[in-house]
Amino acid sequence: MSERILRALRLKTDPGVFFSTVGVIIAFVVITFFFGDWVGSVFGTASGWIMTNLGWFYIFGVTAFLGFLVWIALSRFGHVRLGGDGEMPEHSNAAWFGMLFAAGIGTILMFWGVAEPISHFATPPRGDVEPGTPNAASEAMAFTLYHFGLHTWTIFALPALAFAYFIYKRKMPPRVSSIFAPILGDKVFGPLGKTIDVVALVGTVFGVATSVGLGTLQINAGLNELFGIAMSSVVQVLIIVVVTTVACISVALGLERGIKRLSNFNIAMAIALLLFILATGPTLFLLKGTVESLGIYLSNLPELALWNNVFPASDDLASWQNTWTVFYWAWTITWSPFVGIFIARISRGRTIRQFVFGVLGLPVGFSVLWFGIFGMASFHIEMFGTGGLAEAVVEEGDIPGALFAFLSNYPLATFLSGLAVVLVVIFFTTSVDSASMVVDMIASGKDDDVQTSPTHQRVIWGVLMGAVGATILAGTGEGGLTALQEVITVIGLPFFVFGFVMMYSLVRGISNDMGERPPTITRQWRRTYSPEALEKHEEAPSPEPVHPLYHIPDGEQDDGAPSVAGEEETSSGKG
Repeated sequence: MSERILRALRLKTDPGVFFSTVGVIIAFVVITFFFGDWVGSVFGTASGWIMTNLGWFYIFGVTAFLGFLVWIALSRFGHVRLGGDGEMPEHSNAAWFGMLFAAGIGTILMFWGVAEPISHFATPPRGDVEPGTPNAASEAMAFTLYHFGLHTWTIFALPALAFAYFIYKRKMPPRVSSIFAPILGDKVFGPLGKTIDVVALVGTVFGVATSVGLGTLQINAGLNELFGIAMSSVVQVLIIVVVTTVACISVALGLERGIKRLSNFNIAMAIALLLFILATGPTLFLLKGTVESLGIYLSNLPELALWNNVFPASDDLASWQNTWTVFYWAWTITWSPFVGIFIARISRGRTIRQFVFGVLGLPVGFSVLWFGIFGMASFHIEMFGTGGLAEAVVEEGDIPGALFAFLSNYPLATFLSGLAVVLVVIFFTTSVDSASMVVDMIASGKDDDVQTSPTHQRVIWGVLMGAVGATILAGTGEGGLTALQEVITVIGLPFFVFGFVMMYSLVRGISNDMGERPPTITRQWRRTYSPEALEKHEEAPSPEPVHPLYHIPDGEQDDGAPSVAGEEETSSGKG
């Protein structure tokens, strides 16, 4: 039956995975459309329970993943190549970095670059410092870089490493279930494996839809700043429709004409914006502050990595970690399969050690630079300039509009705001564009050129992502950002469980492929004597052979190399 439907719709994919995933997503959209308040209440209750009882699991989980990645890179597995044993990387380090940058941080940088540092500056998370002070600025940068530094890229790197190994070393299909082959065996091709893929696809669609929602909120804020267009659900749905349409056109054009050109153009514009802020702002202050921020981050990282807010400073801060850190980890991990496969594809041929330190190093370095400059520039406006950012972001709750309020303090403010809207639109487009291709690849289980799949098949995924984002924003009866946080916190839970299983499966798979290590062979030394003991031994010789380190047995040359018992045994005919 399903095969006939595939032929009728001219689709080339796995019918069980495709129709199950699409069915779950459509059911969510329809139920939310008719019973939005009820769905909002269900996700609100579920996310509240998870945050209260399992928030610690999210915090511990990501830190455990980071520790695992560092361990496997430094272990004997670090030299294993992600591909054939003699295969070399396909891309140069510079090209690799550029693609890593485009993979997962575009929307994050634009939405949170100003909003997060200024939020923590105005309301310090731990409540033990005075708001608006240099100490508050230090704490704000520590938490901001904790959220967007090593831990965020750990969430991308773990599945990416597993994908790269099982797809390019073991030649498995590009599916999440392939990662569990050492545990499940042939069952990865049966109902259990397909169930894993459906859960991963649903979560990925919701994760990308959350990014779509955040981007939509920021675009709406930019249009409000530029043209006075109201912040409303109707406007946000229209934005999603327009931008999703553009993304689907990009999908239809293909990788070279679509994603690649848009990504390269957007990266160049983002860097230009960064340099403009650095050049026209308090340049020396920003450079010094960025370097200092790195030190603040590294010094606070050990504590923050396991901080669970057990003793909140006040009732207002009791739920702080849930609405910030837990939301970030849940959101990021849901779209990690999409980013993971993308990173795996561009990292083929690198060793595990090169992969881990590259993925954790290069993008994190750029994040430190971006948040350091935008964060420090925000603090400078508040402490030495006209102010107003903290009031807009914290008191008025205008997180999506934080970037535009910030840009109003710089020359060419209107032009910069327009440029920022274009940047967000393109990041939005490339996210949906590339995610549609990767999700289609996971659903079909084929690592061939994704352009061979029917165009309308890939467009379906883009439409579904836009539909979920619009539904969450407009149909749940909650505020936009709150609704996104609640839904994604619930959806992200299974992915954390997958993460722990993934670590075990990866080590087991590599261990099996490497086989048993040969026994270590060492030199066999005879007993060594001190000069005094040797003298006594020579006066009263024993039947035990003597081989002092400094003593040269009769008949041997002093070539600087110590004698080995095995060599003497061989010369005597016993070898």
